[in-house]
Amino acid sequence: MSILTEFPKMGRTDLRDFKKAIDESFRDFTRNYGEAIENFFDPLLYFLIWLEKLFLNSPWPIVLVSIALLVYFGSKSIKLTIGALLAFLLIGYLDMWEDTMATLAIISVATIVCISVGIPIGILMARSNRTQTVVTPILDIMQTIPSFVYLIPVVMLLGIGKVPGLLAVCIYAIPPIVRLTNLGIRLVDKDIMEASEAFGASYKQKLLDVQIPLALPNIFAGVNQTIMMALSMVVIASMIGVKGLGVPVLRAISNQYLALGVMNGLAIVVLAILFDRVSQSFGKRLQAHRESGHNV
Repeated sequence: MSILTEFPKMGRTDLRDFKKAIDESFRDFTRNYGEAIENFFDPLLYFLIWLEKLFLNSPWPIVLVSIALLVYFGSKSIKLTIGALLAFLLIGYLDMWEDTMATLAIISVATIVCISVGIPIGILMARSNRTQTVVTPILDIMQTIPSFVYLIPVVMLLGIGKVPGLLAVCIYAIPPIVRLTNLGIRLVDKDIMEASEAFGASYKQKLLDVQIPLALPNIFAGVNQTIMMALSMVVIASMIGVKGLGVPVLRAISNQYLALGVMNGLAIVVLAILFDRVSQSFGKRLQAHRESGHNV
């Protein structure tokens, strides 16, 4: 009866040896290649530090005006622009300016990395069913594995600091832009592609002049979701050395400071809402431009 009530399992000694072999293999890999991997990511670290210093050292009125211009360019909405200005003024007044600028820096760099890596992968998936078959399970794992699990191999490989946190954010946030780029290109009307071929368009011309422009609304939806997921990782990334709004939230959790946690949490929410509204508005304008043929 014990066979029916107890699930068959590996012996404790074998299981311990199996886990130990995995850990030792990864440690050997870290010792052999960790320094080379760190050097590979040095330019990314320098760019992140430069951008963070730019946000923090620039006069706050210039930063506010720049944010307002970006919001208005993206949304063409006076109300949203005024709302963004008021939100950032309140953030600064409540002494969260430096943390917010640090968060903006890492989210900006993470978004750039995700776009630079995710869109080409999405294009490859759209062009090759075999690539899609290989990449899709990887994306499924990236989206379903608990976010804390990302931190273990990243910290073992690169230690504590900005780059490990940035990589953890990128791993968590990149799947939407890959999936939606793939989807957007695959949804391009076959009749349009046949017409472009009839006019003698090359592969590069079809991709750059037909497929990507028609897929832009989907691609921007992917950018929107990537930014939202990157913001949701801010608090977790702060556990391994990333500065920003996540650090006060962690401190509030540890010391049960309700006001500190709520204020910084709401600042993250404000950033998420602004990014969401601006990217959605820009995506809708791209869609309208595609349908009407008029300038955005």
